[in-house]
Amino acid sequence: MAKKIVILNGSPRVSGNTKGLIEAFTEGAKSNGHEVICFDLQQMNIHGCLGCFGGGKDKNSPCVQKDDMIKIYPEYAVADIVVLASPMYYWGFSGQLKCAFDRLFAVAECNMFYRNPKKQCIMLMASEGNSKSNAEPAVNYYEALLKHIGWKNLGHIIAGGVMKTGDIKGHKALDEARKLGASL
Repeated sequence: MAKKIVILNGSPRVSGNTKGLIEAFTEGAKSNGHEVICFDLQQMNIHGCLGCFGGGKDKNSPCVQKDDMIKIYPEYAVADIVVLASPMYYWGFSGQLKCAFDRLFAVAECNMFYRNPKKQCIMLMASEGNSKSNAEPAVNYYEALLKHIGWKNLGHIIAGGVMKTGDIKGHKALDEARKLGASL
C-alpha cells in the first residue's frame, strides 16, 4: 500500500549533501509507489515556538502563529512517515529542523492529553565527522525523541565525511537512502 511521506529538510543549502540524501531516498520511495513531499525549511518563513500553550483550537491551523507552518500542518496530518533530514550541527539537528519540529507541538495540543499523532519516522543526516562516536549523540537524540512521542523508528542514515557541497557524490549512503526508500 502506498504511503504518504513528508520530508522536513533542515539544511540551509539548497543543493547540499542533505538534499542529495533526500533525492536518493525520494527516488527509492517513488519507485515503490509512495507519495513524497519535501519542505525545504530554509526557504520558508517559520518562527520558533512561543511555548504559549495557545494552540490546538483549530486542527487545520493548530498554532497561534500564522506563518509557513500552515503549509506543513495539512501534509503532516495525513502523513504516514515523517523524514527528518538535516546536516549535523553540533551533534544534532540544524536549527531550521528543530524550529519546525517544535512547532508540531501545536498539533499535539489538539489532543487534551497532548498526544502526538502516531507516525513512522526516518532520519537522514549529512555529517562532516565520519565515526560512530561522532554520530552517537544525534542518533541517541533521534531515538529518544521517537520513544517519547510514540513514533516508530524505520531507521536512520548518516552520511559521514561530507562537508563541502557536493561531497556526497558517490557516497555509499546514497545507495542506502535509495534502498531504504524503496523498502517501505
